[in-house]
Amino acid sequence: MTSVPTCLPSRIEHAAREGGVLAFITGDEVERVEWGRLHEEARGVAAGLQARGVGPGDHVALLAGTSRALVTAIEAVWWCGATVVVLPLPMRLGSVEEFVDGTRRRIRRADTSLLVADPALLEFWSPAPRSGGRSGPGPHDPPIALLGELGGHEHAYERPADDPESLAILQFTSGSTADPKGVMLPHRCVTANLDGIAAAAELDPEHDVVVSWLPLYHDMGLIGTLTLPMTTGTDLVLAAPQDFLASPRRWMEWMSAFGGTATAGPNFSYALAARGLRRLDGLDLSRWRLALNGAEPVDPLAVEAFCAAGLRHGLDPSAAYPAFGMAEATLAVTFPEPGSGLAIDRVDRHALEHAGEAVVTGADDPAKVRDLALLGSPVQGLEVRIVDPASGCELGERLVGELEIRGTSVTPGYYRDEAATAAAFHDGWLRTGDLGYLADGQLAVCGRLKDLIIVGGRNVFPEDAERAAAAVEEVRDGNVIAFGTEGRRGEGLVVVAETRLDPVDEPGLAAVRGAVAQRVKDAVGLPAREIVLVRPGTLPKTSSGKLQRSLCRDRYRTQALEPV
Repeated sequence: MTSVPTCLPSRIEHAAREGGVLAFITGDEVERVEWGRLHEEARGVAAGLQARGVGPGDHVALLAGTSRALVTAIEAVWWCGATVVVLPLPMRLGSVEEFVDGTRRRIRRADTSLLVADPALLEFWSPAPRSGGRSGPGPHDPPIALLGELGGHEHAYERPADDPESLAILQFTSGSTADPKGVMLPHRCVTANLDGIAAAAELDPEHDVVVSWLPLYHDMGLIGTLTLPMTTGTDLVLAAPQDFLASPRRWMEWMSAFGGTATAGPNFSYALAARGLRRLDGLDLSRWRLALNGAEPVDPLAVEAFCAAGLRHGLDPSAAYPAFGMAEATLAVTFPEPGSGLAIDRVDRHALEHAGEAVVTGADDPAKVRDLALLGSPVQGLEVRIVDPASGCELGERLVGELEIRGTSVTPGYYRDEAATAAAFHDGWLRTGDLGYLADGQLAVCGRLKDLIIVGGRNVFPEDAERAAAAVEEVRDGNVIAFGTEGRRGEGLVVVAETRLDPVDEPGLAAVRGAVAQRVKDAVGLPAREIVLVRPGTLPKTSSGKLQRSLCRDRYRTQALEPV
């Protein structure tokens, strides 16, 4: 019996013989290349990296947008036996200074041996001033190679021995409020999770077509929608995040034009896609079987709206695929059965918030119920459990507590951060910081432990207030943050929302504040202490687009927010 390789190069080598095509979308241009051809190019780039001294144990940082050159470089690093560190790109132009600082910290904390960068992005690598006030590379800064100039080297490529324990990926956390933490992902963890994903999603390399615009610096894009097709020979259509963000409807057009069967995105992207589906004609989405929704809380209403908008284009609602994952588990943690569609657990809000119990109810009053998406069961190789955050004791079904994970694809820890690693584990289980419960073996997530708002003995989940506020017409969907803040009367609820209204439109702003206040009170049964409206692009987000509630709360407390 042939054993399954536990290192990425061996799997890539096998996949090259299986066929499969990678299609790069840049604007309106499409460039197709067979996986086998790309693998040959990657070995040529690997030779260039080896000529620069890159080998097993080295960390190579990559700073570039989604392109054929970047994908080739990612694979080339693995051919060298080295570790990939894909650096994030700025989400907004207004945050460039903060982003440059974050890039510098990641490069140095990763002990980077070589920085491979797109020349157009070198401004984001700005070494800190040295003694005397001079800027420029210091003695601990890595050398730089330009992306696209490493191929065609006369140096002969030499394949290093496979080492399942060596790091394949160093995946950094956002690092916006503290130094970023590097999640260590050895080859054995990555391959184990890829196997879990392929089995749970019933991947069929001969017939599936994966379509993705997800950033390659995020685990869902790098591992789920790039490395999985790369190591199985599955057809992949790859676009850049900026092409999606500039026109979200294009995602739906790509799914139709290329016969996409599987894709993935955060909840907000499906809300944007639903708008496009209502305006588009002539699409054929009949082959679509998996619409994975993850990376941020799943809103059942958004999923239902997306499925309804896709019906006239042939989209089967059973394609809805809410899942749960995190970088510390490599990627996937729980997946539902393919074809099962959205499963909603409607529970009594009072029991959930006051007693921590998920009691099923048939009530319809939004103020008395909470609809939660069921996110499936653990993928192979992983176990999950729910524990009391205070005592660490395991809880029974439908009791709310902290989610913990253990298994073959869980990280061994954070790079050179023993304190953070020790704090992340409890009796061999990874502490996720997520609050949730199990229902018939399926996971439901209620929110983040650190974001929980406790008012009058109630556990109020900020997601509920945020979704209610986002339903107001002049509020930007996906750009609302709710948090708790202490006052003379105890903890209260504050809602910060982005709006495009002109700051001089005082009656309009007052109307929006009133509408948000009413919607929030109706949804959570609690009046907000304050509604703060801010300009678009104001709310802090991670490099992957997740809202940063704690940072927003800090800015509110220090009066750093600028209301319109």
